[in-house]
Amino acid sequence: MKTGVVALPAARTRTLDFIALAKPRLNLLVVMSALAGYAMGRGDMSGVALLCTVAGTGLVAGGASAFNQVLERRRDGLMRRTRLRPMPDGRLPVRDALLYASGLSAAGVFTLAIGVNFLSAAMALVTLVIYAAVYTPLKPRTSFATVVGAIPGALPPVIGWAAATGDLSRGAWVLFGIVFLWQLPHFLAIAWIYREDYARAGFPMLPVIEPDGRSTGRQAVIYAAALLPLSLAPTLVGMAGTVYFTGALALTLVFLGLSMGFARTRAVSDARKLFFGSILYLPLLWVLMIADRG
Repeated sequence: MKTGVVALPAARTRTLDFIALAKPRLNLLVVMSALAGYAMGRGDMSGVALLCTVAGTGLVAGGASAFNQVLERRRDGLMRRTRLRPMPDGRLPVRDALLYASGLSAAGVFTLAIGVNFLSAAMALVTLVIYAAVYTPLKPRTSFATVVGAIPGALPPVIGWAAATGDLSRGAWVLFGIVFLWQLPHFLAIAWIYREDYARAGFPMLPVIEPDGRSTGRQAVIYAAALLPLSLAPTLVGMAGTVYFTGALALTLVFLGLSMGFARTRAVSDARKLFFGSILYLPLLWVLMIADRG
């Protein structure tokens, strides 16, 4: 009896550890972005292709997150906010985690290839390779890794667009540009909040190598300012209407204001405001864009 009682919680804990390895909550925005790209590409919102797009993108995102945690397990163990993750805490063997990451990734690419089209599967594979094989190894070497990491982070709406249309036309790259520029103030705010953790782990994030924060704040403002005209592009190229234009203008001005506030004070409280503002910004922008498709 005692063996059975102990085994059940242990199995449950192991399952939860595998779920944590895929970062489902953080990847919710990834799936939402793919869904937005699919909707803007005017894909069938009730068909099997939509379900396969969502499932395939989510699986590949989970696999990429798992690969990232395996590769960064030693450095994660040095940071307060990540030291209790399954890999640095030693709760999962590396072999099992790699098999899990590979399985998720393969299942996601296969789902997209068979259930949708080969172009969306190819874009998902490119996303995975850049994230796991380029961005992750670059993180301990250069602060420029943040910019590189924004590339795979901006590809989910492209995956969705490719799934809906079978091409990579102008609309796909407008969506890519919006997410690419949005990510950078978002990442810089996180880097500032956790700069001591990153320094402890040896990640040369911009706030670590330039601790006064002037460059961090300045770059957040530059990227947010660049986002302003690009966020309006869907209306200018006929993808969305005037309601979206007005809403996007208001949202991006607020986002820019939060970036400027952070740059001015470089206070952790203002970095948190920018971070939480960024979390709200993208879903609201997607809702506006889809509701007012041109």
